[in-house]
Amino acid sequence: MIKILIADDHAIVRQGLKQILADIPDMEIFGEAGSGDEALKLIRCEGWSVMLLDIAMPGKNVMELIKLAKHQSPQLPILILSMYPEDQYAIRMLRAGADGYLTKESAPEQLVAAIRKVAKGGKYISSTMTEKLIAELNTNQEIPLHATLTDREFQVFCGICAGKSITDLAQQMSLSVKTISTYRTRLMKKMNMSKNAEIIHYAFKNDLLE
Repeated sequence: MIKILIADDHAIVRQGLKQILADIPDMEIFGEAGSGDEALKLIRCEGWSVMLLDIAMPGKNVMELIKLAKHQSPQLPILILSMYPEDQYAIRMLRAGADGYLTKESAPEQLVAAIRKVAKGGKYISSTMTEKLIAELNTNQEIPLHATLTDREFQVFCGICAGKSITDLAQQMSLSVKTISTYRTRLMKKMNMSKNAEIIHYAFKNDLLE
């Protein structure tokens, strides 16, 4: 039996996932978490086969949450569920420690296949994404500006896009305001920007906003 933990702050999403998986004989939803802290608490309490993790949980940034979850339970497979485009976020999530990435608009059959694959120790991205990565390896396609950011810089980038202040991000990431400001300065320099509005416009133009 594949013992699944769902971590998503939307009850309607959790209910939908339970309905999709209800008729799958070797899978069962044994736990639900509505926040990152709640998910970490449940990971400490029990052993899970797979965690389905929403990319936009309240509280901790998803990349920080992935790293904390892996620290607590190194063998726990984490499958990211997201409204964000796969080609913009999947590789960064996998580098952070996730085992798979799936958009919420994917067919139920893909969800079941992804859960089975990561539960067996594999990595999952869609066949479309796999083909795209192979195509990029065979071309001199220009790397998008946001792909040049470090994980910390990307966290600040996402926070700015979500309308969070430097102080909000400092509290969320458990860093000083000065450190967050430094990350903001670095990402602005890398992306050749000077205002938060430019970052938000870039994110919108590149389908990085939910």
